[in-house]
Amino acid sequence: MAGHSKWANIQHRKGRQDAKRGKIFTRLIKEITVAARMGGGDPVSNARLRLAVDKAYDNNMPKENVERAIKRGTGDLEGVNYEEIRYEGYGIGGAAVMVDCMTDNRTRTVADVRHAFTKHGGNLGTDGSVAFLFRHCGQMVFAPGTDEDKLMEAAIDAGAEDVETHDDGSIEVITEAAEFSAVRTTLEKNGFKAELAEVTMKPTTENALSGDDAVRMQKLLDALEAVDDVQEVYTTAVIDEPA
Repeated sequence: MAGHSKWANIQHRKGRQDAKRGKIFTRLIKEITVAARMGGGDPVSNARLRLAVDKAYDNNMPKENVERAIKRGTGDLEGVNYEEIRYEGYGIGGAAVMVDCMTDNRTRTVADVRHAFTKHGGNLGTDGSVAFLFRHCGQMVFAPGTDEDKLMEAAIDAGAEDVETHDDGSIEVITEAAEFSAVRTTLEKNGFKAELAEVTMKPTTENALSGDDAVRMQKLLDALEAVDDVQEVYTTAVIDEPA
């Protein structure tokens, strides 16, 4: 199906992530380290760390890498002290872009992020310029063909906030950020394994882009994701795939 397909966008994103497996490990190690530093090294009592560890195992990170990152965060091993920074800006057609970074050099990071924006037709905004267009929540996307009625019943019973079926047949389950892990675990016990499952900044509006605008926007997003200090890139842009 051409055009506005949630499933096509998810698959496209997963493919890009698989191609950058090494960089994903680096990002996950940073996230685990910072989470452990801020909330302690026990995933049971530290929800942010639990999410990061789950994501690491989803990406087949070896257990010893995970444990080493936790120890760096708690101070049991020496490590770099990362600072979290969020940048906001605009892409092609006014699409909002939010960039989460972890860095040990703020000056370098802002220069790299600004360069990526300006080189590819976007511009860096001020704090708060686009953050209101995103909502912090849990998101799970299930493949077309999943039993909609059974999934909806199981999701609502598990504490999900909303269940939405898209035109392409994929089903999206939304949770409060704090409830994400519990809902996901319950659904998996009931036989529902999401293709994409994460706590994210979900756009509350969308900018559909196609043709040259879609190509330019993808180049901007790729350039931002290529910055070493970037952890996540969120956007209101929905890039339409050609038929």
